[in-house]
Amino acid sequence: MQRESQTRFWLIMGTVTIGFLYLIAPVLTPFLLAALLAYLGDPLIDRLEERKIPRSWAVALVFGAILLGLLLLLLFLIPMLTHQFKGLLQRLPTHIDWFQVHVLPWLEAHLGVEPESLSLRNLQTKLVAFAQDMGDMAGSLLESFRASSSALFAWLANLVLVPVVTFYLLRDWDLLVARVHDLLPRRIEPVVSKLAKESDAIIGAFLRGQVIVMAALGVIYSVGLAIIGLDFSLLIGMLAGLVSFVPYLGLITGILVAGIAALLQFHSALNLVPVLVVFGFGQLISDFFLTPKLVGDRIGLHPVAVLFAVLAGGHLFGFFGILLALPAAAVIAVLLRHAHDEYLKSAFYSD
Repeated sequence: MQRESQTRFWLIMGTVTIGFLYLIAPVLTPFLLAALLAYLGDPLIDRLEERKIPRSWAVALVFGAILLGLLLLLLFLIPMLTHQFKGLLQRLPTHIDWFQVHVLPWLEAHLGVEPESLSLRNLQTKLVAFAQDMGDMAGSLLESFRASSSALFAWLANLVLVPVVTFYLLRDWDLLVARVHDLLPRRIEPVVSKLAKESDAIIGAFLRGQVIVMAALGVIYSVGLAIIGLDFSLLIGMLAGLVSFVPYLGLITGILVAGIAALLQFHSALNLVPVLVVFGFGQLISDFFLTPKLVGDRIGLHPVAVLFAVLAGGHLFGFFGILLALPAAAVIAVLLRHAHDEYLKSAFYSD
């Protein structure tokens, strides 16, 4: 009877907690970002402490490195990506004209494709209008943003909140983990601690390893495409690196996008060869060096499960859900494996 009451209590608490998180998801986004940054930085702080560096100094060093990285991202990478994206929108009408004049007749003559089925005139008109309105849209958005004091305040609050919360979480991370551990009911503490360690190994392997792999692939692809003279190399390379959290999705996406861009820019199929070389080289580096060294085989999440988790998290909770999707999927995978092992030991299976 007592165990049934405890089970009912935890089910009610879990339901209430999930509902509460769903309601305040937009507010939690900066806190979750700060928690992810602190989670990434805590192992570095622990290693510095092992080298007899006081935790306060270690926190200052790691926090400074994280803050510097975010500032560089905001000041350099994002403006460059925005500039290339706007340039892409401006050149798209020209590329569509070339496609209509040269590629469509060839497809019709050799493959029997009806030109009307691939007509892009309507898309071209919309893209031209969209590109022309980009400046007006940005100006109107900026003006409305300035006029709305509440939106300005919320943006500034989040801008300040993330680094502040990150600093305090970095400083007190081990203490918070220890306190949560002390609050666990003693009867379930061994099992929960075991599952928490397995979840931490999986989440840590992904967040600390795969994020580095994604960034490295983005740099490799961007530099390689720039060397072969492809326009929008940074935009395409970073896109391929960003979606490489699903194995081979970045490779496939990058080859398709860069291949189309190469055809539109150079008007020759021979220029697909350097594109294949760049992405083949990047994939070899990933498969034989980056992934085995930084990630290994500890994640245990199927690529389809990773993709589903990100899409489902974004659909249910927006950007907050995207941030939370993969850690939640890793924990669920650990729980399912534990449930599977318990099922094999149970009378339901043996009978």
